[in-house]
Amino acid sequence: MDYRTLGATGTKVSDLCFGTWRFGKRTGDTLETDEEEAHDLLDACWEHGINFIDTANVYGNPNGTAEEWIGDWLADHDREDFVLASKVYFPFDGWGDPGPNDSGLGRKHVRAQIEGTLDRLGTDYLDLYYIHRFDEGTPVTETLDTLDTLVDKGKVNYLGASTMAAWQLTKALWKSDVEDYERFSVTQPLFHAAYYEDVAEYLDVCADQDLAVCPYSPLAGGFLTGKYERLDPGDPQAVEAPDGSRGGFDEQFTEYYLSERGWSVLDTVREVADEAEATPAQVALRWLIDQQEFTCVPIVGARTTDQLDDNVGAVDLSLSRDQHDRITEARYDESGQVIGH
Repeated sequence: MDYRTLGATGTKVSDLCFGTWRFGKRTGDTLETDEEEAHDLLDACWEHGINFIDTANVYGNPNGTAEEWIGDWLADHDREDFVLASKVYFPFDGWGDPGPNDSGLGRKHVRAQIEGTLDRLGTDYLDLYYIHRFDEGTPVTETLDTLDTLVDKGKVNYLGASTMAAWQLTKALWKSDVEDYERFSVTQPLFHAAYYEDVAEYLDVCADQDLAVCPYSPLAGGFLTGKYERLDPGDPQAVEAPDGSRGGFDEQFTEYYLSERGWSVLDTVREVADEAEATPAQVALRWLIDQQEFTCVPIVGARTTDQLDDNVGAVDLSLSRDQHDRITEARYDESGQVIGH
């Protein structure tokens, strides 16, 4: 495993981050990852040298389950060997029905949630604390002042921002600089080679402000693993999904990941994988790791240890500049326009 400095921070993380959003998650009648499987996956992360673990207070049914399972596992390991990230924003159902102050980024909710997160993880501090969304209902100065206090008290080392518009990220960074608050050091957008939206403006902010980028769903919900096959040349959303795959039970899969742009990128990813004697998943992850404008650490959410083993193969893979550029260029048509959804 290789390690890199996380943006402008002084903390080094593995080239891949492990995401735990499936821990304890129920989709219909399906429990995506149970506790034993979760601990097996964390064991595999440790064996591979992955030291960066991403979670959130609302992961699992009930909320908090993922943090509890990670905390139980960490009890048998040295906390200082790991870089732990969690998040705050959404209503938390682990304490019963959410009340009027049990969501968002107001001071009351953030202070309550950080204590619950630390307790479930069995740690005195987080390495990284993300705001899970931007809260338009709370003054940004209140949120930033509250987060700044958490850093001052040693409960959080660094701050992150997940999923927001470029202008919202810019506004928060400007306020931090003007008011001398701790600023965001890391972002967590939905970003991969085949993403159906153009996130160039957001990534430009990250590059300019030296923010690390930790993309979630870097394999497009499994689409970029190459296990899906197109059924109709005229319909990008007509797909054959393997039994038990995300495309088989997640309605958002079709909306988020199946596009003309996606199929164009996947075709090129498959070509490069054949050339490099690698898997499509490894190529797609390496394309992200090799981003030059900013530090990029993809968050992999493997469901099995075999999938994780495959993902980790991206660390040892080398792509030529031509191969990397061909994947990037697959997003565009012959006239240079971004291919539509």
